[in-house]
Amino acid sequence: MSKGNIGVTSDNIFPVIKKFLYSDHEIFLRELISNAVDATSKLKTLSSVGEVKGDLGDLRVRVNINKEKKTLTVSDHGIGMTAEEVDKYINQIAFSGAEEFLNQYKDKAEAIIGHFGLGFYSAFMVSKKVEIFSQSYKEDAKAVHWSCEGSPEYVMEDTIKAERGTDIVLHIDDEFTQYLEDATIEGLLKKYCKFLPIEIAFGKKKEWKDGKEVELDEENIINDVNPAWTRKPTDLTEEDYTKFYHELYPMQFDEPLFHIHLNVDYPFNLTGILYFPKIKSNLDVHRNKIQLYCNQVYVTDEVENIVPEYLTLLHGVIDSPDIPLNVSRSYLQSDNNVKKISGYITKKVADKLAELYKADKDEFAKKWDDIKMFIQFGMLTDEKFYEKAVSFALVKNLDGKYATLDEYKTQVKDAQTDKDGNLVLLYTNDPDAHYTYIERAKAKGYDVLLMDGELDVHCMSQAEQKAEEGKLRFVRIDSDTIENLIKKEDTAKDDYTDEQKEGLRKAFEALLPSDADKLKYYVTCEPAATDALPVFLTQNEFMRRMKEMSAHQQGMNFYGNLPDSYNLVVNTSHPLIQELVNKETSEEVQEEVEKDGKKETVVKTVYTLNAEDERLKQLIDIALLASGLLKGEALAKFVNRSVELL
Repeated sequence: MSKGNIGVTSDNIFPVIKKFLYSDHEIFLRELISNAVDATSKLKTLSSVGEVKGDLGDLRVRVNINKEKKTLTVSDHGIGMTAEEVDKYINQIAFSGAEEFLNQYKDKAEAIIGHFGLGFYSAFMVSKKVEIFSQSYKEDAKAVHWSCEGSPEYVMEDTIKAERGTDIVLHIDDEFTQYLEDATIEGLLKKYCKFLPIEIAFGKKKEWKDGKEVELDEENIINDVNPAWTRKPTDLTEEDYTKFYHELYPMQFDEPLFHIHLNVDYPFNLTGILYFPKIKSNLDVHRNKIQLYCNQVYVTDEVENIVPEYLTLLHGVIDSPDIPLNVSRSYLQSDNNVKKISGYITKKVADKLAELYKADKDEFAKKWDDIKMFIQFGMLTDEKFYEKAVSFALVKNLDGKYATLDEYKTQVKDAQTDKDGNLVLLYTNDPDAHYTYIERAKAKGYDVLLMDGELDVHCMSQAEQKAEEGKLRFVRIDSDTIENLIKKEDTAKDDYTDEQKEGLRKAFEALLPSDADKLKYYVTCEPAATDALPVFLTQNEFMRRMKEMSAHQQGMNFYGNLPDSYNLVVNTSHPLIQELVNKETSEEVQEEVEKDGKKETVVKTVYTLNAEDERLKQLIDIALLASGLLKGEALAKFVNRSVELL
């Protein structure tokens, strides 16, 4: 028996390991299982090159709980360790046996997981004592027993072990007894070890019989050693891909729309399968569904540093030994390989979408509403993706017809180019609310797009910026009169004086609802078509768009905090309004004004309307009703007033 101190530079190494080196206590199991798989893979590699003779026998890694002894044991039948190797790999922290082995057998050892030699010490995060029992594959090697109670002091001695391999015995600390529960350990094994290349056994299979759960003789194998992403695409069917998707996401009931199988070995190693889910709303709900693996060991589902932000909306698996991790394998470090991998994935996704669009445009259009948020997010956040996606990103009109933006601009160019040569694309985000405006646009032969997605407003602004300055404008159908939205001639004029229109404006302004914190109204008097409503609401495109964008974009809180504002347009061309103007009364009033620094008294003609005229309030309520703003008590009063007027 020998005693000694672990080769570390500080007596405080164990508190550091427990509190800082690893971000989550639960990953101790991942690290120990990974080491066991490494040891087994090493044995298989040595056997393949003739350094280990004979049948390798049972190679399963097993996890066992003993609640009475409060121990958790991870056992393998891998290469095992001699006393010298325990001293080298365990007693000297941060010397990686896997790394040395990889250098020696780099052409054969594809399945070696370990990188840093620190994984074993994660066991001390949950244990008051850790023991190793190991028997090397080497002939005449003595079995070794090593134990440590969480300090730099250890005990190592010869022992007797019947089988080749290593048992790691964790004496679980009283603070972490949850790791002695079968359900907890099985959950962790399924999370971190579900696709490891060596079978992992935990307990026995169970089934329900005669109303109770009974244990079978067959071992419970946790993992799939040959997951879909490790196989060749030619060996997989569509059913295989779908089955694997539901294996990854058992609570995801929707079928994926399509998938991309990644497989590259130069200039970096990367395999994986990415799925396109249906994404219709709420970006945050769909993020972080890609699982990152390192040689089939689960690492994380937070892959923002590996793929561009918009790609986090995809589902699936990425597996790469070339993505650098820190010692705990829990955090990603940015380097050139990461950037290359990110660029590769972006290109593969864009190429796949382009291929699908070219192969069958109609079928692609059927899927558009389910994938458009993903594509728009990519176009808004990644210039390289935008350059590719602009050729297959679609818009949809109210007739349900799809086209790329360039195709659509060509279709409406003749009708919707204004007198100054600007192409105006009309849209609505609520066809029912904007029905009246839409019908007036259609009557003039104009087409209207449906833009009701979360990112549509941002994409419209992007398209305007990409176009020649001022030559492309998106305007919501209710943002002005249709004549003003697409001006074909100079603004029409009416026969009223400014004073008459001012009297009209003040009369309507006095009767508008007063809720300045939430809604603000501005009254304008201008001629529109005689068949348009006598009074109607419009909403400034710029201000409304800024408010909508502020909901998804940091730094725009100023716009988000502003009250909604509407323009109440009094149509001076309408016969009803003309009748009201003709009923205005006028009077001469004196008013003191300043002119050239001197005060003068001038005589002005002031026009007023009878405030008791019920038609004024009725016209305002009709405008509010047409825009969905007449509710509650105001709506009830409108109904009663309508009956009385009839």
